[in-house]
Amino acid sequence: MAYALQQLINGISLGMIYGLIAVGYTMVYGIIGMINFAHGDIFMIGAFIALISIVMLVSGGIMEGPAAILIVLLVSMCVTSLYGWTVERIAYRPLRGSFRLAPLISAIGMSIVLQNYVQVAQGARVKPIEPLVPGGVTVMQAEAFVVQFSFMQMMIIAVTLAVLAVFTWLVTRTPLGRAMRACEQDRKMAGLLGIDTDRTISLTFVIGASLAAVAGTMYLLRYGVIDFYIGFLAGVKAFTAAVLGGIGSLPGAVLGGLLIGLIETFWSAYFSVQYKDVAAFSILAIVLIFMPTGLLGRAEVEKV
Repeated sequence: MAYALQQLINGISLGMIYGLIAVGYTMVYGIIGMINFAHGDIFMIGAFIALISIVMLVSGGIMEGPAAILIVLLVSMCVTSLYGWTVERIAYRPLRGSFRLAPLISAIGMSIVLQNYVQVAQGARVKPIEPLVPGGVTVMQAEAFVVQFSFMQMMIIAVTLAVLAVFTWLVTRTPLGRAMRACEQDRKMAGLLGIDTDRTISLTFVIGASLAAVAGTMYLLRYGVIDFYIGFLAGVKAFTAAVLGGIGSLPGAVLGGLLIGLIETFWSAYFSVQYKDVAAFSILAIVLIFMPTGLLGRAEVEKV
């Protein structure tokens, strides 16, 4: 029981990170109907921006504590959002009227470019940091096993919920959110009604990149080590989470991220850790057999 509770805590904190990345996938798909396969590398960029900020602020002795973490998070979000905007302008906007496969190929190329750019700029070796949020709370103790709920895990859950709450308010209560939902339903009609669709799509990429930056910062603080390749696997898993929850559904992306995180941690705990990715993808295949649109997805209605 205690061991399962510990894995539940670990799985929820990991799933929150996947959910943040998955929201970026599902936002872009909902508006332009394309998968941004460079989004995982935007997550990686966010983690490296956070690392550089930590080295400058904390290791440089300028600032420490919660204020330093807040500034690191804000800097990572701002800088990473510029990368998201650049990806949209270079890889998507020029090909928006082309055949559907062209932006997909362009996004894959952009993913390779970002990976190699970070590898050249920061080196291929892993980059570790010292724990910035040590300690935790003892939830349960059963014989020799102690269930720990670390302060870092608490922060991941709290920050993720706060960011998702702000994002939900932005989508449902603001003019930008209304423009995003209008573009999702019918981009051409939204343009005819006076909505600047190019600006709306660009801001969607910017918001998605900001969420990926939050995920990258939380990943760095939680695991303490990153490299230029973390974006590929995290991106694939987040895309899997978006499809599992229902691509195009924002609550589905978060739900899918939580499920992927829980599947990984419980499989690693009770079975072979080498096959945790196989387990996650197998669950995805089983769900899609019986629910082709995912857990919370809606069947696409063809407009005529």
